[in-house]
Amino acid sequence: MLKLIVVIVSVDITDQIIETARKAGATGATVIHEVRGEGLKASKTFLGLDFTSIRDAILFVAADSCAQDIMNAIQEVGGFDDNPGSGIAFQIAIEDAVGLRSQMPYILESMDEDT
Repeated sequence: MLKLIVVIVSVDITDQIIETARKAGATGATVIHEVRGEGLKASKTFLGLDFTSIRDAILFVAADSCAQDIMNAIQEVGGFDDNPGSGIAFQIAIEDAVGLRSQMPYILESMDEDT
């Protein structure tokens, strides 16, 4: 089974998160630049200018067997639970996917290593 790992972080640590995820088993990443979100409290503005930091959404497709390792590594680098507002990461099961032909041998290899 495959997992989609979604990470939303400050642009300052995007490259570090990708590098960390690769070391933990991710075979690639898709970055969506300049996403915006709000936490429990609405962001402050001044004369219509938004003071929230710019964030990136990073998407990883990974084998179920290494998804938790990637999540743990991302958490360690991002410190999401230790620093409120620093980011969020979550994983979702993928029922079906196309367009992964070049990555599937590596994903399947990581699945075989864990069995």
